[in-house]
Amino acid sequence: MEADATDIDEAGLKRLVDRFYERVRADAMLGPVFEDAVDDWPPHLEKLAAFWSSVVLRTGRYTGNPMTAHARHAGRLSPAMFERWLALWRGATAETMAPAAAALLQARAERIAESLQLALFFRPGRRPARP
Repeated sequence: MEADATDIDEAGLKRLVDRFYERVRADAMLGPVFEDAVDDWPPHLEKLAAFWSSVVLRTGRYTGNPMTAHARHAGRLSPAMFERWLALWRGATAETMAPAAAALLQARAERIAESLQLALFFRPGRRPARP
């Protein structure tokens, strides 16, 4: 059974997103891709906090399309990058949130990453990238 979001609030999500993306930006594998993709970090971090608010607290604050955003960069993404992203997310959530809240956020992130990877890398009829 999945934990509920009672230990999660907007301020906590904002702290988590800020801490997490500070690590992503410093990461040797992920940092260059994110730095190339994001023109203005403060609004992007607000959008990401709104995304997690919508996912976990069901606030409806996020109005974007994560699949479209990631598809623009599909040529630079790999399954290994998603694994690295999840590892950093697990660390940041464990440090920032109460255990039940961290577990909920980790489970949601794993499902989201799986969905994005299925759409980006494993679509039927999609030809594999050439070396």
